[in-house]
Amino acid sequence: MKLGLGLYKHMLNKQHFDFAKQCGCTHLIVHLVDYFNKGNQTSNNDQPIGDGSGWGIAGDSNKIWSVEELVGLKREVNSSGLELEAIENFDPANWHDILLDGPRKKQQMEDVKQIIRNVGKAGIPIMGYNFSLSGVSSRITGGFARGGAISVGMDGIDDKPIPNGMVWNMIYETNAKKGYMPVITHDELWSRLKCFLQELVPVAEEAGVVLAAHPDDPPVPLLRGTPRLVYQPDMYQKLLDIKHSKSNALEFCLGSIAEMTEGDVYQATEQYAAHIAYIHFRNVIGKAPHYKEVFVDEGDIDMFKILKILKSKNFNGVLIPDHTPQISCNAPWHAGMAYTLGFMNAALKMV
Repeated sequence: MKLGLGLYKHMLNKQHFDFAKQCGCTHLIVHLVDYFNKGNQTSNNDQPIGDGSGWGIAGDSNKIWSVEELVGLKREVNSSGLELEAIENFDPANWHDILLDGPRKKQQMEDVKQIIRNVGKAGIPIMGYNFSLSGVSSRITGGFARGGAISVGMDGIDDKPIPNGMVWNMIYETNAKKGYMPVITHDELWSRLKCFLQELVPVAEEAGVVLAAHPDDPPVPLLRGTPRLVYQPDMYQKLLDIKHSKSNALEFCLGSIAEMTEGDVYQATEQYAAHIAYIHFRNVIGKAPHYKEVFVDEGDIDMFKILKILKSKNFNGVLIPDHTPQISCNAPWHAGMAYTLGFMNAALKMV
């Protein structure tokens, strides 16, 4: 198993690459979407939170990530002694009508296919995604972790409708007509995912890229009036069964799995180990819709037990902290990550 770090777009620089290397990482998982672009957020040195108005403004719908810029990024990462393992999440600007089954769906499907081809040509093995209408939203912050460290949690289900022009918690059309996203069923959302995978997986296979699906975060059946896909562990199997392929895999978030009201995080790890592309290694207390994110060594999950299961299943992928509580100091993100990476590094060597 390999130790990695996840970095947001504004962190893709030598200072953060060196930080990862100094903390013992060998791999990076990167975000190329700017979640903080013109958004109403208090800090870009923590995970994006925002409010009901979304995280920020999505990117340019007429632009996709080119081979040249991906190769350039990979070269910078490699020059710091690290490997670029995955990109996490498509830009809503490039696939909002795939999610919404809108008028630009066909063209955006071709754009996403080209993104996958470009990722493959750049030698990046994994593309993570989260097929969701409301995205990672409806969370709260507070001193939830040990010692009052600022962290993220959930305290009830947000049922505010999503305004037109927003999907995946980002604004893709700033001048959208007034109104709200149409209500659909769970079956309709699964139908959209099926179409996505049936078209994209063969392209990913040819490109040598693994598509890795994140479970719902937070994992509840409905959020902001929209259905969710993978909010219980067994629903991951339904996703895998849509298209049997090594390129149809899982972005396995331990925190999200543990927050689910059914199943068991240890049994799920055993069941899906052979299908995991990479892992979000974070800990929580509680179940959705009432849970808190905490330090890696104080939550409900026995992280050593997880590592032992992964070792028994011969998992050899990358584990990243994903996000952590903020430690009270002048560099709260760096301190929180350094603490978690130190724990992970020692735990991996022990196991």
